[in-house]
Amino acid sequence: MATTILIIFFIVYLGMILGGLPFLQLDRTGVALLGAIALISINALSLEEAVAAIHLPTLILLFAFMVVSAQMRLGGFYDWITRKLAGLSLSPSGLLAVLIVVTAALSAVFSNDIVCLAIAPVLIDACKKRQLAPVPFLLALACAANIGSAATLIGNPQNMLIGQTLQLPFDGYFLEAVIPVGLGLLTSWGLIVWQTGGRWREADDVVANAAGAPEPQTEKVPFDAWQTTKGLVIAVVLLVAFLVAPWPREHMALIGAGVLLMSRQLHSRKMLGLVDWELLVLFMSLFVVNHALQRTGITAHAINYLATLGVRLDQPSSLFVATFLLSNLVSNVPAVMLLLPVVHHEMGGVLLALVSTLSGNLLIVGSIANIIVVDAAARRGIAIDWRRHARVGLPVTLTTLAVSGAYLALRF
Repeated sequence: MATTILIIFFIVYLGMILGGLPFLQLDRTGVALLGAIALISINALSLEEAVAAIHLPTLILLFAFMVVSAQMRLGGFYDWITRKLAGLSLSPSGLLAVLIVVTAALSAVFSNDIVCLAIAPVLIDACKKRQLAPVPFLLALACAANIGSAATLIGNPQNMLIGQTLQLPFDGYFLEAVIPVGLGLLTSWGLIVWQTGGRWREADDVVANAAGAPEPQTEKVPFDAWQTTKGLVIAVVLLVAFLVAPWPREHMALIGAGVLLMSRQLHSRKMLGLVDWELLVLFMSLFVVNHALQRTGITAHAINYLATLGVRLDQPSSLFVATFLLSNLVSNVPAVMLLLPVVHHEMGGVLLALVSTLSGNLLIVGSIANIIVVDAAARRGIAIDWRRHARVGLPVTLTTLAVSGAYLALRF
């Protein structure tokens, strides 16, 4: 049985690496779900054990903030703030700085993926209106969303998982993460400005649409002050509650989501339609797959074997390297799920959250936010291939990880 479980585990994580499986129309979520189904089918886990393996507080917190982000999107907040930003009378480098700060702040509270999904199309149109090359701004959007989301325990799915599993204090984590995140944002701005070299109106970044096809029009979401205010108030109340209230974060977040769903204008179908159900299924499936493997004792033997070779994953340096490598191999959420059991140091959760998130800037496939931005650009005839992304992503990742590594070394 242990051998069969190990084979299923390897197939699932091969799917995480490849983004699917050859000859099958499956993405990462489909592969993980089939793996969980296979494990239940061979009685590696009973249905009750599979359900018990799912960390429900993480899923509830993730779902609740998806609802909050949906409220902000349907209220037109993201479109409004992007257009306001683009209308500022600033130099291109100054505009880039404001974009990075605003994107990072939004991503620290709302989902970084949703922020990129809502802002990217509007940002492209705004850049063209101002006759600015959109690529530097789009790359800054993706980098800032990833870096900014590392600032809090609700900025991205892996941070939610780490915070809920390790019971990290919301304010304590923020105070530890804010310095490397702030330095990372400053570094990203400097690198992009330096690489641009003053060529803010370079037309080579834009590729004409084939056969003169018209560019897709951005679907404008009208700004609704009441719906936006309601979403912002709930978000602020939740942040304050996370800092001072003694109740579980997932309970408070779920209540906030429930309040937003009680609307006379926004239908619950629209709100729930913007929830990333696939991500929730991916989480549940990976919980089941990882739990099945841990029950066999194989992971404990593997960790002990690595320790005999001098690679102790519970030590900061080894955990740092393993998180970086796994995050770029299988993506950050599966990597965090694999490494959480070996995190014992009080700063281990901070390290895992920072490194897994910052590693997402290295390659386009390293973060969903990157993919969203690149896809939005492609739909408007703007080419951002892996080489163009790597010109920014590689130095940004290495520099921000170096800054975080130095900070964490001092703290450890």
